[in-house]
Amino acid sequence: MTVLAFDTSNYTTSVAAFDGAEGHNISRLLDVAPGSLGLRQSDALFSHVKRLPELTDRLFSDIGAARIEAVGVSTRPRAVEGSYMPCFLAGHSQARVLGAALGVPVYEFSHQQGHIAASLWSSEHMELMDEPHLAWHLSGGTTELLYVTPEGVSVHAEKIGGTTDISAGQLIDRTGQLLGLPFPAGKELDRLSREAVENASFRVKVSGTEFSLSGVQNKVQAYHDGRSAETAAYALRSLIGAIVAATKNALRTYPDCPVVFAGGVASNSMLREACAGLPAIFCPPQYATDNALGTAVLTWRAHYAK
Repeated sequence: MTVLAFDTSNYTTSVAAFDGAEGHNISRLLDVAPGSLGLRQSDALFSHVKRLPELTDRLFSDIGAARIEAVGVSTRPRAVEGSYMPCFLAGHSQARVLGAALGVPVYEFSHQQGHIAASLWSSEHMELMDEPHLAWHLSGGTTELLYVTPEGVSVHAEKIGGTTDISAGQLIDRTGQLLGLPFPAGKELDRLSREAVENASFRVKVSGTEFSLSGVQNKVQAYHDGRSAETAAYALRSLIGAIVAATKNALRTYPDCPVVFAGGVASNSMLREACAGLPAIFCPPQYATDNALGTAVLTWRAHYAK
């Protein structure tokens, strides 16, 4: 018995299957023109529509003749009123058509809830689905520190901190654009930063659990003198310093909470090293980035809840 799930974010097309124990996710980044910083929503939606048949064909080829019991899908960025992004319509329509054709229920979740579930499942900390904890959602469009509590088979994520302007992913991708790197720039910026010799950074002002990153972008541009590795490390150290400081401040209010890291930026190696002294939980990098497996896990929980 297997459930399927779809996630069509602004960066990645993803489909996944989950049987209650093992999961299989297939994802592919959307194509972005060199020098660009992402896609317009209309272009992202069109790309998902073209891409989904290819990925679902690959998924069904991999999992074989499984009996599909339910279908899940992420329909919006966050589980809050007014959260909307057209690119999620691609996965939503696919899920509804498939559910109707198979005569099985369709369960809807947010992209953020899927990120949290994917991180917990792949890090072997599913017990936290039923316990309060802190979570960072660090991605191209979101940098939020969340207080997460159980909500039925899923989770309720209350924003308690994060950035007040651009996201961590935006800072990384704009730094990547400065260095002539392809979009998204996270992996290549991470690689470059390991080659840096200097230990320079800009100290971001953190007020409680909130901080601004637009000033960091200006500092990175001023610091850049053609040395790509040093610039990459400078940007990442500045960003990570703010994340670590905000986390420590949050732990003063929530001293017994583990901190789960989700979203593509959570795959960064420098961030993982900087959080070594914190009660931090990191999942394998492939499940930190956008994927449909977290939504599949939530779908399984919803369908088989007693």
